[in-house]
Amino acid sequence: MQKLLSYPISVIYYLFFGLTLVVFHPIQWVCFNLFGYQAHKLSVDALQFCLMRCANILGTRFSFKNPHSIPTDKPLIIIANHQSLYDISPIMWFMRKHHTKFISKIELGKGIPSVSYNLRHGGSVLIDRKNPRQSLPAITKFGEYIENTKRAAVIFPEGTRSKDGTPKPFQTKGLQMLFKKIPSAVIVPISINNSWKMQRYGMFPMGLGTHIKFTVHKPLELATFADMQELIKHVESTIKAHIHP
Repeated sequence: MQKLLSYPISVIYYLFFGLTLVVFHPIQWVCFNLFGYQAHKLSVDALQFCLMRCANILGTRFSFKNPHSIPTDKPLIIIANHQSLYDISPIMWFMRKHHTKFISKIELGKGIPSVSYNLRHGGSVLIDRKNPRQSLPAITKFGEYIENTKRAAVIFPEGTRSKDGTPKPFQTKGLQMLFKKIPSAVIVPISINNSWKMQRYGMFPMGLGTHIKFTVHKPLELATFADMQELIKHVESTIKAHIHP
C-alpha cells in the first residue's frame, strides 16, 4: 500500500525538486559572477535547505546529532559512509559554517542544474575514478586548497553507495592523499543511517516516511596520529559501529 501511495507523492516531489534546481541555477550564476565566493556560498546553503524541504514532501525527516565543538579555524576532513544522494544536502546544511567541499565523480560535473554548477565553481573536485593519472593530482590540488583555506573536505571512502545500508570496505588511497596534503586537519567521522531507504524502490517511486539520521563522532586531530593506517582503521570502525542496516 505504501509503495502504491508513493507513486503520486513521488511525482509531486520530483516536480518541486526539479523546480528548485532550475530556479537556483541562475541564482548561483549571478551570485558567483557578480558578487563572488561568499554570495555564491550563501546561495548554495539556501539550495540545500530547500532540497531538504522538498524531501519533507515524502515524509522524510532529518536528525543531525553533533554534541561536539568543532573548530572553524582549522581545515576539516569529514569522513562518512555513503548510502544515497540524500546524504549530501544535510551534511552541507548542518556543517555549512565549515564550507563543505566534496570529492565527486566527474560525471556529476555536467548536465545537472545547480548541482553541476556548484561542483565546478564552489571549490569541490571532480575525479575520474577509472583514471588515477587524473584523479590523484586532482585530489592533491584539492587537499592543498582545503589546507590553505581552512575549509572542509567531505569524502565517502566506500567509493560507491550502499543500496541496503550495509557498509562497504573503505578505500584508503584518497584518504591517505588528503591526510598528506592537509596536515593540520581535524578528522570528523560521521555515521549515516536510513538514507538508502529513500531509494529502496530505485529512483521511482521514492520511499516514504524515512528518518535519516546523522551521528557526528568525536573529532580527531590528524597531527596526533603517527600511523595513518591505524587512524583509518579507527575511523572506519567508529563509523561502522553506529550503522544499523
